[in-house]
Amino acid sequence: MKNVTLGKTGIVVPQNGFGALPIQRDSLEDAAAILRRAYEGGVRFFDTARAYSDSEEKIGYAFGDMGIRDQIIITTKTAATSAEGFWKDLETSLHNLRTDYIDVYQLHMAAKCYRPGDGSGLYEAMVEAKEKGLIRHIGITAHKIGVAEEIIESGLYETLQFPFSYLASERDIRLVEACQKAGMGFIAMKGLAGGLINNSKAAMAFMTQYDNVVPIWGVQRMSEMEEWLSYMDNTPSMDGEISAFIEKEKEELSGNFCRGCGYCMPCPAGITINQCARMSLMVRRAPSDAWLSEYWQKEMEKIEGCLHCMQCTQHCPYELDTPTLLRKNLEDYRAILAGTVSTNESKKWN
Repeated sequence: MKNVTLGKTGIVVPQNGFGALPIQRDSLEDAAAILRRAYEGGVRFFDTARAYSDSEEKIGYAFGDMGIRDQIIITTKTAATSAEGFWKDLETSLHNLRTDYIDVYQLHMAAKCYRPGDGSGLYEAMVEAKEKGLIRHIGITAHKIGVAEEIIESGLYETLQFPFSYLASERDIRLVEACQKAGMGFIAMKGLAGGLINNSKAAMAFMTQYDNVVPIWGVQRMSEMEEWLSYMDNTPSMDGEISAFIEKEKEELSGNFCRGCGYCMPCPAGITINQCARMSLMVRRAPSDAWLSEYWQKEMEKIEGCLHCMQCTQHCPYELDTPTLLRKNLEDYRAILAGTVSTNESKKWN
């Protein structure tokens, strides 16, 4: 496993980071065991957020008394839109994480490039927090590529976190290259495309092509942790077989598909959009009888009550036509239940 330098921050870590969103679904002790195993196995980069319920607390519990603070990189995020909210979130994060500084503090899911003098006070708060030693580096996360491009051009931020996987478009790849040219670290979220990618070897091999990218794999189970740790000593690299596999995957998943991020939620009609809008792909790519259970059948039928208010489309980072996507998933789901369509059949919508 090679080490990656996160731009001008000077942070050097193995190219195998820990995404701590999923551990909010684990018990405290299970989460701590997974986090400590990650450290034991060589992982040094841990990413979380105030928005991830008790994820910060679990990291603090796992590492707070181990005496290893100077050996790990902890990054977290604030979704605050004002300086007042910023300071409140930062104080809470420091307390939860049981630390007196954050290595990279990030503005979470930024809808724009926050700048000095824009009236929000956020960037000024970032600078002040860094001057006080409460944070060491200023970062930002985005889901819309236009916003991400503006962030790079601004030269204001030391790191950018953005969705990046082997399903990346050419524009996404240019974004990574632009970060490298600008001396910005690139933190790759959604390296498994919200669960649609189920080949970790190919996912890891893809990332190794980029010397400025730290992927943060979402980990919830110890078995998943062991899978990522197996690549520390036996890191896969791109070869003809993996390249051909990725090309086939990109063909199958080309067009518009839901990544399951959930930023469209809540739905006024009660639809579980972030699962129902990708149900067809989940049934095929992550087979489980649970997807065809009575519970999910009822959830899918809620699509009939779609209000077409377009609230979901307004919040979708990927600018999907979500109502149309929901309808197509419902039609396909019904066909699967009726036995007229096999779950082994490929399905893609452009």
